[in-house]
Amino acid sequence: MLNSIFEDKMKLLLNALIKFIVGLTLVGVLLFVPSGSFNYINGWLFIGLLFIPMLILGIILFFKAPSLLEKRLGAKEKDDTQKGVVALSGLLFIGGFVVAGLDWRFGWSHVPMWLVIVAAVILLIAYGLYAEVMRENAYLSRTIEVQENQKVIDTGLYAIVRHPMYMATILLFLMIPLVLGSWYALIVFLSYPIVIAVRIRNEEKVLEAGLAGYTEYKKKVKYRIIPFIW
Repeated sequence: MLNSIFEDKMKLLLNALIKFIVGLTLVGVLLFVPSGSFNYINGWLFIGLLFIPMLILGIILFFKAPSLLEKRLGAKEKDDTQKGVVALSGLLFIGGFVVAGLDWRFGWSHVPMWLVIVAAVILLIAYGLYAEVMRENAYLSRTIEVQENQKVIDTGLYAIVRHPMYMATILLFLMIPLVLGSWYALIVFLSYPIVIAVRIRNEEKVLEAGLAGYTEYKKKVKYRIIPFIW
């Protein structure tokens, strides 16, 4: 029994490390190949802001909530609409990183340093909100699904908006191009909230159909991701 638990933990750790390294490598390639130089300081700043908190959060989840970490690592979408949303999101991010690297290389635009710093702070705040959502909601998964014995979460940030995770990710990803110092990349990333809106509409249909109490929760918490707006 103990050997089985240890093996499962080691598999989870290996899976997490592999995906972390692959993600770090991929982002590095997407930024530094188009920029044509490792002197792209904004690129290094972004990598630090993204992957250091990610590593810390991953370590915490590994020891405190391994089942949640496993959900975040291994899930794949089954719904065709959500598959399309995930694919489009991936293309947006790839395009945004490449444009940011090219922008730095050819000097197309310039984001002032004070705004880069402000964006970096907001990005970290958004990451903190994301971590708080994960702490609050043990059912959080990368896929749209209703899990066994799942209950509606209506406390914490979920008492303010119905999808605080998406609120945090929109805030986080809109700060990415500013941290990278590229107005042109911001144009690419501005499409992300639209993609998330499509995901939310589809997700809420699934939750209303399969999660007891979700319809009542929608009446109680009226806004999806932006208080008093939407």
